[in-house]
Amino acid sequence: MKQYKIFFVFALALFISCSSDNDTTPINELEGLVKVKEFTNDTHVVEFYTTTGITQQGYNEISLRIKDKTTNNYIQNATIEWMPMMHMTMMHHSCPFSPIEKAVGKETVYNGYIIFQMPQNTTEYWDLKVDYSINGTDYTVTDIIDVPASSKRVVNSFMGTDNIRYIVALIDPKTPRVALNDMTVGIFKMENMMSFPKVNQYKLKIDPRMPSMGNHGSPNNVDLTQSTSTGLYNGKLSLTMTGYWKINLQLLHADSSVLKGEEVTETNPESSLYFEVEF
Repeated sequence: MKQYKIFFVFALALFISCSSDNDTTPINELEGLVKVKEFTNDTHVVEFYTTTGITQQGYNEISLRIKDKTTNNYIQNATIEWMPMMHMTMMHHSCPFSPIEKAVGKETVYNGYIIFQMPQNTTEYWDLKVDYSINGTDYTVTDIIDVPASSKRVVNSFMGTDNIRYIVALIDPKTPRVALNDMTVGIFKMENMMSFPKVNQYKLKIDPRMPSMGNHGSPNNVDLTQSTSTGLYNGKLSLTMTGYWKINLQLLHADSSVLKGEEVTETNPESSLYFEVEF
């Protein structure tokens, strides 16, 4: 009987040890994501997600997954490209967007961003074409994507003094607070109707003001300069109280010439180039 008890204790300890070694927490592929919509073709369902469940004018971080319609399994080894397209009455054009890459720490989720510089309306709309390859076989899917107007100005599209069209989009802060906020902006130029590369070595000067409070500013702001790792522009945005802020901007070329925007003075209360935040 004593030998049986010893054997039982040993077997139980071995089982617990093996169970502990194999106890891995499953990956939550959709943590923090809300589905926007699905595109379908004969073979797959392509699911689109954002953190809010919507897409809109301005900067959009978008995640997607591809589900096999036969097996209901999600694809882990796809190579993906996409092309957003605005269908206007007299022309078509694209917008700034990133490549799509596998999300860090995920098995079936792919991430990228799209900056819609203008909203849809009753006669003009955006669609999104997704081309992808799985194990050497090519597929495609295209559908309309909703892009309503943003409630605040978070993207600017304009002709610079050098006769080049630029798109300047606010990326961060997404949830501004009373603090010295990290600020990130994307600055792109229009090469043609389909190509919008990042510009290099420019500078974006900022001057945040509260129009309803005597147009007062804030201290310790840091103008935006380009990151060598991402190609985006980073700086610091000081917000000293809650409410509506107009972030006045001046875009400077690499040679320091002003491409768009004016300095705020006693006689000039705002720049023609700006973002809006309210919290």
